[in-house]
Formats: sequence, structure tokens, C-alpha cells
Amino acid sequence: MQNLTTKLLAAAALVAVAGCAKKAPEQLPPPPPTETTPAPETSQPTGPVGSTVVPGSKEDFLQQVGSDRVLFATDQYDLSGEARATLDSQAAWLAKYPNVRITIEGHADERGTREYNLALGDRRANSAKNYLATKIDAGRISTVSYGKERPEVAGSDEGAWAQNRRAVTVVITGM
Repeated sequence: MQNLTTKLLAAAALVAVAGCAKKAPEQLPPPPPTETTPAPETSQPTGPVGSTVVPGSKEDFLQQVGSDRVLFATDQYDLSGEARATLDSQAAWLAKYPNVRITIEGHADERGTREYNLALGDRRANSAKNYLATKIDAGRISTVSYGKERPEVAGSDEGAWAQNRRAVTVVITGM
């Protein structure tokens, strides 16, 4: 008798669970957007006539700003005059597009320990961020340090090291 009761309870449980199963939706929702909507255009188109560069995009930033990176001396994170001029150009572009967010990546050359270079990359990224934050809302800027993990140029000479000691401004296109 107990065996029959157990089987009946198990059958009742299966029926109850089967009744609760959800049906698959007929149509899946669209995937999340891959790019943020650019801010409304506040000036004339930035590219040449017929250009497909969207104002407020990564491509527009790279086209309009002199450079997306500033370079540093060995073991330094202070901004040079040239670095400040580059960041001024970036700030002017960012002021045109107040909805655009950026990440500043800090990098170091291959010399030194991983921990030292991560800390140095962080100081470089924050140096650029702090300068830009005097000109635009700091809430639009995030930082990340890659230390020596993502060299721009391969090589173990001063030419390669000089290009790897940098802070790079990256326009964020996905949320």
C-alpha cells in the first residue's frame, strides 16, 4: 500500500511540475544595442562630404582629435606640455558630445615587475583623467591599467619603450 501511495504522490508531483512549465516565447527580444546613440550634432558634419563617420563616434574622435594617446618619460606619470595640448584637444571634442563616455587606459613599458607597471599605468591613466576632469564631468571618465601587458610596439629598445609608456583615451560605444 505504501508503494502505491508513493507512486501516486510522484505522479501527482510530475503533473504539477509539468503544468508549471513555461512555454518558449514565440519571438525573442532583440539583442542589446552595440553602440550608444551619439549625442545630437552641435556642428556641421565632421567628415568629408559623403563620409560615413558618425558624429560622436570612436571614428569621429580619432578623426577630429590630434591623438588618442599621451606619452610619458621613463618611470613618470607627469603630463608634458605636449600631453596637455593633446588632452585639451580631446576635452574640446568631448565638450561637443556630453553624452559620450571614455575610458583612459594606462600602460607601461616591459621593464619592471608586473605589479610596479600596473601601479605606474594606473597613475598615468589617473593623471590624464584628472587633467580632463578639470574640463569635463569626471563622471564620464573611467580608468584601467594594463601595465606592461598590452604593448603598442614589440621590442626591447628605447624606441619601443617610449611608445609603450602611454595613456590612451578610448571612446565607449557599448553599454
